[in-house]
Amino acid sequence: MAGAPERPGEFELIARYFAPIAGAGGLGLVDDAGLLRPARGYETVVTTDALVAGVHFFADDRAASIARKALAVNLSDLAAKGARPEGFVLSLVLPHGWTEAWLADFAQGLALIAGEGACPLIGGDTVSTPGPLILSITAFGSVPAGRMVPRSGARPGDVILVSGTIGDGALGLKVHGPGKPAWVARLSEQDRHFLADRYLHPQPRLALAAALQRHASAAMDVSDGLVGDLAKLLKASKAGAEIDLDTIPLSAAARAAIMADPALVELAWTGGDDYEILCTASEREYLSLIVAAEAAGVALVAIGRVTDEGAVNYREKGRARSFAQGSFVHF
Repeated sequence: MAGAPERPGEFELIARYFAPIAGAGGLGLVDDAGLLRPARGYETVVTTDALVAGVHFFADDRAASIARKALAVNLSDLAAKGARPEGFVLSLVLPHGWTEAWLADFAQGLALIAGEGACPLIGGDTVSTPGPLILSITAFGSVPAGRMVPRSGARPGDVILVSGTIGDGALGLKVHGPGKPAWVARLSEQDRHFLADRYLHPQPRLALAAALQRHASAAMDVSDGLVGDLAKLLKASKAGAEIDLDTIPLSAAARAAIMADPALVELAWTGGDDYEILCTASEREYLSLIVAAEAAGVALVAIGRVTDEGAVNYREKGRARSFAQGSFVHF
């Protein structure tokens, strides 16, 4: 198209924007593969997530925020397994209208979260599409052999715990997105900013990894909603649970939103994008897990107990509570 700015080709693009982010295992991003060398006695943990414009983020979100979220959700999975990040590969499917300014901002955001998570880029692929922006990241971590924390390890009598605060991501989506509901205007600017930031920039709980390794019996991250993700963990563990909804930790901003519209409490419990850690620990270990988490700078709160296989019983203010749909579903 006449007058369109000249853009770098694939190899120049990689050299300019992504090679500076790559770690030693990336081999300068001039090879067809990366190289990881797990230490003796360690195993490799692998996780992958795909993000699509219009589904996982808004197409007009800042590129740096999109990049940060794309890697953060993978780091969150590694944290839940008790794994230390080792590196990641990126598949970047760019729409036809991409610009160098967008790509530079994307690379800046990616470099920031890669540095924070000590998870260097080691390879990937870059292609063009007439469709929406798509990103897929596969991240690699390591754990001492036999020490990965599975979903399937919860046992009757175990205490169920969750990190941080729940509901901020789902409420933040409402605050950040178009067509804002009336309750958003009743929040302070500080609360609106906090909730939107929690949606845009998940904080993977990598600091919890070592504590989970030592003390947890099962764990996963909360990506699709606490209620639904708990159901997944319990199904994998062939167990049920008793949950006290009143103990689920909420931020001051989420409480303000719920005060503005009490119906939002269900969205907080079932909405996604929190990327907190949901875990279980035995009666003997759970207090040690809470203490270790606190020492790592992360709050863990007990919200219930694992029971024999069967239903999950939720109680709110002493009364039974049920949910029509517990989480976000793609299909």
